[in-house]
Amino acid sequence: MIKLKDLSIGYAGRHQSVTVIADHINATIPDRQLTCLLGPNGVGKSTLLKTLTAFQPKLAGEILLDGKDIDSYSERQLARKIGVVLTERTSVQNMTVSELVALGRSPYTGFWGRLSSDDEDIVNEAMTLAGIQRLAHRSIDTLSDGERQRAMIAKALAQHTPFICLDEPTSFLDFPSKVEMLQLLSSLAHNTGKTIFLSTHDVELALQLADSLWLMQPGKPILSGSPRQLAADGSLSAFFDSPAITFDAASLRLLIQSSQPRSGR
Repeated sequence: MIKLKDLSIGYAGRHQSVTVIADHINATIPDRQLTCLLGPNGVGKSTLLKTLTAFQPKLAGEILLDGKDIDSYSERQLARKIGVVLTERTSVQNMTVSELVALGRSPYTGFWGRLSSDDEDIVNEAMTLAGIQRLAHRSIDTLSDGERQRAMIAKALAQHTPFICLDEPTSFLDFPSKVEMLQLLSSLAHNTGKTIFLSTHDVELALQLADSLWLMQPGKPILSGSPRQLAADGSLSAFFDSPAITFDAASLRLLIQSSQPRSGR
């Protein structure tokens, strides 16, 4: 379980200045579920994810991972707890899919990084779970964006971590691929017992496929709960408050208001 207690996130600037992006964050990521983090651009979603995964230091408060502060873990220990897939396009050449996925075993292999037969089985299982076994011998630089993202997810699966964190995993994908990606992550949470936490701008897909949501808005506490719970208590209607959008709580869908009446034929 990951629990945030009075967490402040941000970054250090010049001359020892500190920029606070968000503070007093209190929330819990549910175990063995797919949780989607929603929020407008600039609210601090990527900063929060990088802080959760120790890519960026927290400014204050606690991030408790299995009851221990994240700062108390060594880098190697943390790599056995959290798998990370960031949004940046990977620039990898002269490496096959299976070789990339095998890098996920580095927290467990020795100094020379040699794979045992058990490691190789885990790599193959990870590629199968991510649906890319047929691509095992393909070069990374020949893959589509969707295939490459699945390869990165397989690498995280090969780490055998209970928690996987993804920053905008559907970026650069066409709509059918976005749907398949969220369906894959939902399936992994439910069928392998992984706790999966991701940020996304694909709101409609998150509403339909996530087990729980985090709603992040400037200057407000994070609201969390299932889509149905957040719809019932009015949180989602307030979150999508806009003259151009109406949130339908019954169907969990966003209705776009047309600026001009359509002419009939």
